[in-house]
Amino acid sequence: MLHTKFESKIHSILEDKIQLINSEEGAIYLVGPIKLPVKLYGETVNFQWYCWLNCEEVTGDFNRIIEKLSSANLAESQQSSVLTYGDFSYDDDAIIRMHSICHTGDIFGSKRCDCGFQLKQSMKNIVEYGSGALFYLANHEGRGIGLFSKAMAYILQENNYDTVEANEALGFVDDSRNYSDAINVLKALRSKPVTLMTNNPKKLQALKNAGLPVSGREALWGDRSEFNEKYLETKVSRSGHIGEEETCSND
Repeated sequence: MLHTKFESKIHSILEDKIQLINSEEGAIYLVGPIKLPVKLYGETVNFQWYCWLNCEEVTGDFNRIIEKLSSANLAESQQSSVLTYGDFSYDDDAIIRMHSICHTGDIFGSKRCDCGFQLKQSMKNIVEYGSGALFYLANHEGRGIGLFSKAMAYILQENNYDTVEANEALGFVDDSRNYSDAINVLKALRSKPVTLMTNNPKKLQALKNAGLPVSGREALWGDRSEFNEKYLETKVSRSGHIGEEETCSND
């Protein structure tokens, strides 16, 4: 009886914070919003945080999902999440960033790439814009090759391979990232147009192909140095990114 009462209490706390989103592979369970004060450029900014979990089982009985958590060993695999700011669901204008996890750049502050800069700058832009969301995509490390493979790709890069050549030499394509889960979550959170912060036209096209209303694109270049100059040039010359000098499209 005590266990049943405990389960009932947990369910009553969590039931309004869990949302079921149907996907092609089964279900996406979205948890949030959760208050998350973040230190950003010396100031504390209050974001709302969500996290999602992919699951083959589709059920509205969230107790079943909760019961499986302790045996699912979720720490062995990353889960993606999203930070929102302002009245993201209902504001007429909002700006978003689909940010691929970068263990070295985001956490350690590596200068081999511009990922850490893009992460913080996009959060700053969202706050200044007044409404927006940062999607943090956990299965995108190394453009989809994973952290261990990325480490090997770095060794190849230190032997005169560029980022594209290094990925391909290890048997990967240049970019295998998929945005379908993030797009499903975005659709669940907002139906109005968004401006996308990106230099990558593939991200922009993914949103448009999914039927999402996109009002424009904002470039996100910066933090160029001797350490990442070749990396940034390869993004444009080999991976098709929109260069700093090119005009932003509002199509």
